[in-house]
Amino acid sequence: MLVAVLALLASACSSSEPESFTGSRVEQPYQAPDIPLTDTSGRPYSLASDTDKPLTLVFFGYTKCPDYCPLVMNNIAAAMNRLDDADRERVDVVFVTTDPARDDRPTLRRYLDGYDEDFIGLTGELSTIIEVGDPLAIYVNDGKKLPTGGYDLGGHSTFTLGIDDDDEAVVLWNQETSSTEFAADIQTLLNED
Repeated sequence: MLVAVLALLASACSSSEPESFTGSRVEQPYQAPDIPLTDTSGRPYSLASDTDKPLTLVFFGYTKCPDYCPLVMNNIAAAMNRLDDADRERVDVVFVTTDPARDDRPTLRRYLDGYDEDFIGLTGELSTIIEVGDPLAIYVNDGKKLPTGGYDLGGHSTFTLGIDDDDEAVVLWNQETSSTEFAADIQTLLNED
């Protein structure tokens, strides 16, 4: 009997399932702006009027990013793979480039297809991307010229937003959120809907 109890306790301690909600709920949700960007097929896409699923995960990043972008996108893709088909259908994933000069539509599509062909990629003028990020508390570098003569492109916030079907960003996750934590939080949010 004691061995069974100890085994149960050991398995509970080593569980990879998160104990509670990992993301940070936004007490005063950010309203998604109704400012269209352009998706990888060339159509206009707004985080307000085109996000009609119960949950849309939004990450601002760029395809040449050497560190946080691939980490976050891998974890989101793995989290989506942890969901059953019914839950997957209720979630969109949107990647907004912070480096539109290099991330044209074909480049963005190839990049996202490496994670999931259903992921939505958005691009546009850098000033418009900054305008979209601002009300969501997303920092996007404005591409100022450096003393070396190059440009500082691609700087951005590294958290992921969760926008609900009321077009409000109600939760955010930091760049260290694991796929297991993302998946558990997504299921929690979907079950609250």
